[in-house]
Order: sequence, then C-alpha cells, then structure tokens
Amino acid sequence: MSRPKNQNYKGHGLPKGKEREQRASIRFKTTLMNTLMDVLRHRPGWVEVKDEGEWDFYWCDVSWLRENFDHTYMGEHVRISHFRNHYELTRKNYMVKNLKRFRKQLEREAGKLEAAKCDFFPKTFEMPCEYHLFVEEFRKNPGITWIMKPVARSQGKGIFLFRRLKDIMDWKKGTAGKKLTSLEAQPARNTVNPSGSHDTRSSEDQKDEIPVENYVAQRYIENPYLIGGRKFDLRVYVLVMSYIPLRAWLYRDGFARFSNTRFTLNSIDDQYVHLTNVAVQKTSPDYHPKKGCKWMLQRFRQYLASKHGPEAVETLFSDMDNIFIRSLQSVQKVIISDKHCFELYGYDILIDQDLKPWLLEVNASPSLTASSQEDYELKTCLLEDTLHIVDMEARLTGREKRVGGFDLMWNDGPVSREEGGPDLSGMGNFVTNTHLGCVNDRKKQLRQLFRSLQGQKKTPN
Repeated sequence: MSRPKNQNYKGHGLPKGKEREQRASIRFKTTLMNTLMDVLRHRPGWVEVKDEGEWDFYWCDVSWLRENFDHTYMGEHVRISHFRNHYELTRKNYMVKNLKRFRKQLEREAGKLEAAKCDFFPKTFEMPCEYHLFVEEFRKNPGITWIMKPVARSQGKGIFLFRRLKDIMDWKKGTAGKKLTSLEAQPARNTVNPSGSHDTRSSEDQKDEIPVENYVAQRYIENPYLIGGRKFDLRVYVLVMSYIPLRAWLYRDGFARFSNTRFTLNSIDDQYVHLTNVAVQKTSPDYHPKKGCKWMLQRFRQYLASKHGPEAVETLFSDMDNIFIRSLQSVQKVIISDKHCFELYGYDILIDQDLKPWLLEVNASPSLTASSQEDYELKTCLLEDTLHIVDMEARLTGREKRVGGFDLMWNDGPVSREEGGPDLSGMGNFVTNTHLGCVNDRKKQLRQLFRSLQGQKKTPN
C-alpha cells in the first residue's frame, strides 16, 4: 500500500518491517474517559500515547473517523474501533433501508419463508422523504401509536409519541416534541465510575452529524412485555472482527434497562413511561443511583424461565440470535471491511407480550460509562475480552470458539456449539454457539485458554 500524497497524511504502527511478536509494548490512544481508559491503562505492556503521538491501537470516536480515516496510513498490525461506514447499520434510517433491501433479496433468492425471518423491526418510514407513504399507512390503522426518532441522535433525545397527523404537522413546523426534549436544555451530568474516572460525554452521543435532521416514524410496540408493570429493553453486545468474511462474537452478559414508571398507553407524553434510556431515567424524581434501573441478563433469563419454561426462553434467545446475524448480513456488502477495523455494537432489543423480540436500534458507540458497581464490572470484563479477541499481542490461533465472555457466533457461516464440524445431514443436531444470559465463567475459561496457548508454543513442531 503506497502512502497517499496528502499533506494531512499520518502513518501509524511504523516502521513497517517489525513483526507483531517483536513489539515490546503496544501504544494505545483514546479520548473516552470511562471504563475503557481504566481497562487500557491496566493492560500489561500497553502504553498510553498523548496528542499526536504514534499509536498501534486507537479506540476512536466516529468524528475522528470521519475526518481522518482516509488520510491515515496504518501498518499491518494497527487496529481502530470502527469500520469506515459503520453508520449503514447504526443510523436508524440506514439500518431500516438495508434491512428492507435484504428482505427483498431473500424473498427473490430463497422465498417468502426465509424473508419472513427478517420481520423483526417495526414498520418504519423515513421522514420527511417518505411522508406520503407514511400517511397512507397511518390512515389504514387509525388510532394506533407511532414513535418519532431522530436518525442520528441517542439517549432518547428528540423522541416523541403521537396518534394524530396534526402532531406531525406541528413537528414539520418544528414545534412538536418540545415537552419531551426539554432534557436537552439541561447540562449533561458527569457520571463517575467506581474507579473515580469521569466521563464528560456519552459515547452513545457520538453519532455522525448530518446537515438536515431526518427522523424515522416507527409503529410503536403497544404490547411490550412488562416486569412489575414496567417497560424495559435489552442491551446486548456483538463484536464484529470482519465483514468479509463475516466473523461475529456474542457476549454472554448484558442487561435489561427498566423505566421507573409503570407502563400505560394513556399518557403518551410521559418519557419516563416509554423511554428506557438510562440518560432519561436518571432524571426521574424517584431514580435511585445505587439501585439504578438495570437487571443483568442472567437474572432476566432465569426470571423468564421460571414464568414460561426453558423451551420458550430457548426460542426467544434463538430468535434474538437471528436478529444479530440477519442485521449484520444486511450490511455485509455495503460496509467497507478493512482488516484494521473492528466494531463493538450495542444492540437494543424490545420483547413483546408474545415473547417476540424486536430490533429497536444498533449503537456504534455503546455507552461505556458505568451506572453502578455491577455495571462497571460488566463493562470492564466486556472490554478486557474485546481486547483479547482483537489480540494485539498475537497470542490467539484464530481457531478459538470462545474467548472469555465472548462466543463465536458466526464465522462465514453458523458456528456449532458442539466440538467438530456442523451436522450437514439436515442440520438435525446443529445448535448455534451462543450462550446469551448463561453462566459467564470467563476467568476460568481465560486461564485455561492462555495456559493451553502457552503449551502449544512450547511444543516443538
């Protein structure tokens, strides 16, 4: 790869001739002052680089990516934390556009039954460009609730619910949703990790800015599954190391985020009822910072099993696996798959009363700020295991199916939970290698993994 003739050119990971194994230390850079910084600073052999210094690993924000990616030469071993056009999946309007296109492709190539496996996102229209299509649909089902979301904002900002077209007319004039966006006028609260480091801005707030603020109008799920009368959604972590071929890992831990207020459709203006974002809920008058509003996924899975039995829970979690894979496949041909890039996605999933999961959105920069000690531990372990898989130290063989809390879910095809190859005689015994919400004995697994890797290195060929 020749150096670009550009005065803004910067090279990283040079000199080129050095092999990965020969590097005494790994130089890292990040601007995120939260659990991520704690994990990076505590990693053996990793050294922090300030300002314009040379780096090997950069956990960058998306604004850096937009401004610098095309002008940066990266050595073979260098890694950064986003794909160049990650927004194809993480901006709400693009995500839906890609899923709709993928669904049509599946229908053409594999039939309606296969295409129906993509029916996991609510009916959605991009506004204002699909306004007339939306009005047509709206009039077919009068009286139902719709939700309006800005395509590139997060933390619940700018979202409002409506049931009348008049509300959209107001929105078009720029007046709707003011009741729900008053939060934006308040200064963001700094949250502190148990380790004492501050996060001055949320990483989920780093979506690409766009000149005109487009929205999506989405059919609101009016029958969410409730626990204790409260609405919640799930945050699940998926790590993609490559798009061509698609190689994706699923993290065992995650959490359910609850609203503080009992669910009702009688007050669609109350954000504390309808928006489960922690950024919204923590401004609620009865929010308890120590208690928070999260359940770990293990607890959630156990609760569902006690209510509905293990089979119903297996089906639900298998349906969620389907969401992760189909959504990644929908952008596989449009994402620029660069060997220097990886991406840790935060999936937001809503479950309805029929135990059907719905994809709400995918975050390119899931919040790494901790809202409690339990949350801090989850995110610390998640990030440590992400770095193990990114493998700057070149310790892995590339054949691993589990690393810490991550399970290899897709490797240019489904990965079997059983040892050996998949049963191709009709896929009878094939069980996907996913363990979402199951026991996460990551420390024990990592000890065994690295011990066996050291053993392999010592054994002569």
